[in-house]
Amino acid sequence: MRDMNELLPDSARQFLNGRRLDEVECIVGDLAGVARGKAMPAAKFAHQSHFYLPNSIFLQTITGEWASVSQQPFTEPDMVLTPDFATATAAPWTGDITLQVIHDINDQAGTPMPVAPRNVLKRVVRYYEEMGLTPVCAPEMEFYLVAPNTDPGREVEPPMGRSGRRAAARQAYSMSAIDEYGPVIDDIYDFAEAQGLEIDGILQEGGAGQIEMNLRHGDPVLLADEIFFFKRLIREAALRHNCYATFMAKPIQNEPGSAMHIHHSVVEKATGRNVFSNGDGSESAEFGHFISGLQRHMPEVIAVIAPYVNSYRRYVPDYAAPINLSWGRDNRTTGLRVPISGPEARRIENRLPGMDCNPYLALAASLACGLLGLRAKLPPTPESTGEAYTAEADIPTTLGEALDLFEEAKAMHEVLHPDFAATYLAVKRMEYKGFLQVISPWEREHLLMNV
Repeated sequence: MRDMNELLPDSARQFLNGRRLDEVECIVGDLAGVARGKAMPAAKFAHQSHFYLPNSIFLQTITGEWASVSQQPFTEPDMVLTPDFATATAAPWTGDITLQVIHDINDQAGTPMPVAPRNVLKRVVRYYEEMGLTPVCAPEMEFYLVAPNTDPGREVEPPMGRSGRRAAARQAYSMSAIDEYGPVIDDIYDFAEAQGLEIDGILQEGGAGQIEMNLRHGDPVLLADEIFFFKRLIREAALRHNCYATFMAKPIQNEPGSAMHIHHSVVEKATGRNVFSNGDGSESAEFGHFISGLQRHMPEVIAVIAPYVNSYRRYVPDYAAPINLSWGRDNRTTGLRVPISGPEARRIENRLPGMDCNPYLALAASLACGLLGLRAKLPPTPESTGEAYTAEADIPTTLGEALDLFEEAKAMHEVLHPDFAATYLAVKRMEYKGFLQVISPWEREHLLMNV
């Protein structure tokens, strides 16, 4: 029996201080970013070094069906899951004293499973390390608090605030608007503190009940773990106060969508120097190369950062979402924005990913685009200094089109891993086929008697 206390991070030890641990949730994120795994008594967890899950968890669609990959028989062999104790954190909403632990996933020969999203991100980070570089990311999370909705046929509504009125739209940065659901925010802060997660700031966004939460910058895998934890934490906080938290890209008609903007910088591993800046503070060639990589390769991975049919409802001009891959300094109408900063903090903000993405895969895909740009050493297009919403759209507008582009992107497959690409395509093609069988209310209203 191992002494877990010595392996746990400080925040987990503080949570357990004076308490007896009841249960451990052994979890991994599937292709959708849903937590899968097993919960077990703490005593049993302390006695075992690993456990097993079938590899079919990465073949399950968001609707619960099972996809198949050509030339790979569906035999559901077990994968070996071992705890990454550095990720151990509290589950403070549970009745029992519970810890969550993200697990590493290998096959039975000890090789990392290439289709596991966390392993995909680790693979991309390793490519940077081989170049003597360290990627740094800072995510922004947008989500909606909405009224409880148990009927899929009913439209989603904003939540009821403490004033007795529903949350209002077009109140960006309003402190009184965010105070309307202050008890939910308070629980988010309390849960985050118990889990040792750091929030950089919370603000009201432009949609009714829409919130943005910024996280600190840091290691991509660590940040993806935190987003994975935060999505569950936020849902649990909302449920305590009779509302839902949703990370759908576009949950409410005629309201802005929810993004997961990713700020990117890259530092030299040996010196810690931001490679996007020259010694005199000017923009480096690598800065342009990274932007060029995003411009050239983001269309290939839109299917990864916008993974559902609903994701494409977000890409609408004038609804605070990009429709192209223009870049500009301090220009929020471009898909790629360069925020105001000093040379040491020079970074590129990728505004295309939606909050419905898997955080591991979105960070991996965005970093992979930048990596290919650094390798190719090509310049970006001229800077966009005006309103980019008026420019022609140059990203796919449907999931089907996005999947076709991803399927053709063989160089991208090599970066992410060909086995991952084949599995992802199989799952997403099956989801898209299922969606095409559904007849919407719009079709019944306007086509039933008119065509």
